[in-house]
Amino acid sequence: MISRELNTVLREYAKEFRSVLVVGPRQSGKTTLTRETFPDKPYVSLENPDEKLLAENDARAFLSRFPNGAILDEIQRVPNLFSYLQEILDTTNEDGLFILTGSNNILLQENISQTLAGRLGILDLYPLSYREIKEESKDYSLNELIFKGSYPEIYHKNRKPQIWYSSYVRTYVERDVRQIKNIDNTSLFIKFLKICAGRIGQQVNLSNMSNACGIDVKTVQSWLSVLEQSYIIKLVQPFYNNFNKRIVKAPKLYFIDTGLACSLLTIRNMDELALSHFYGALVENYVIIECMKNNANLQTDRAFYYWRDNNGVEIDLIIDKGSDFMPVEIKSAQTFSNDFSNNLLKLKNYANIQQGIVVYNGTMEFTNSNNIEVVNWKSFLEK
Repeated sequence: MISRELNTVLREYAKEFRSVLVVGPRQSGKTTLTRETFPDKPYVSLENPDEKLLAENDARAFLSRFPNGAILDEIQRVPNLFSYLQEILDTTNEDGLFILTGSNNILLQENISQTLAGRLGILDLYPLSYREIKEESKDYSLNELIFKGSYPEIYHKNRKPQIWYSSYVRTYVERDVRQIKNIDNTSLFIKFLKICAGRIGQQVNLSNMSNACGIDVKTVQSWLSVLEQSYIIKLVQPFYNNFNKRIVKAPKLYFIDTGLACSLLTIRNMDELALSHFYGALVENYVIIECMKNNANLQTDRAFYYWRDNNGVEIDLIIDKGSDFMPVEIKSAQTFSNDFSNNLLKLKNYANIQQGIVVYNGTMEFTNSNNIEVVNWKSFLEK
């Protein structure tokens, strides 16, 4: 079993808040994490029909069974519980009383904003990070990690990615999407999901996606929101510092898990991945999402953006550390080329920054005369 870095943070939050909510994509390991971290707490899954029925019909009786708290799994299934939890948390001095988990951030946020705001700590649990995988698994190549994705079950039980992700999509659409948006035409939604996969690393063009899927622009916006709030995609916003108003405003689209993206792109093995015209975008996707996982797991409080001016000069990743920011270019090549630094040098002229990073798949690491650090992707993600 691969240990999770968020375990330490979860324990700290349970000492600081009366309740803690762990949210993340379905099958990311929320149940395993919470049960291993709090083995003495009773565990209840609200996907169990009997438990769900009792919680819906008599929430007070349901919660009275747990005077010393409990782990309530998939709590978004019973939204009315939040009001009753508020009453309990307002009358207790005990921290870490209830540990909540959920896969649907839209419904959770709507209810939290009305009831539990300020009463609980919220943590994001993404699928396995590279740092977690490398601690207890073999030394996977970049292509293996991209193709396999990061969901724990694929590693724990050695699942075949193409079969597992196909089932995952069906489960996600049937359980989560219907609850969030009550979308009747699931085949059209899956088509939209595949269209999104074909636009990894690209700026979101609502009209283009509308035409490709045969739905109106408002539906595109709505479905993108569903996908982001249910942890399928991540929309990375352009950097807010305009550097003389040169930036564009549209976000870029990435998938939380590259294995799922490969499945939707019908990439069936690593040979097809290496030859795919999506390969560079998938490498970029993998590195950016891994940065976000590390940030969530270690609570480093960084923000992530991209930068692009109206002339097409683009930086793949801007890491905002609060006091300063670091521009990062991500390349899939195994051999370094001086051209990799071109956009970083242009940004240095615009912004008067002193450093930058080129991340690539090669082994040679050095800092060039322009103070641009060239590093292998493993070194970059292990920092």
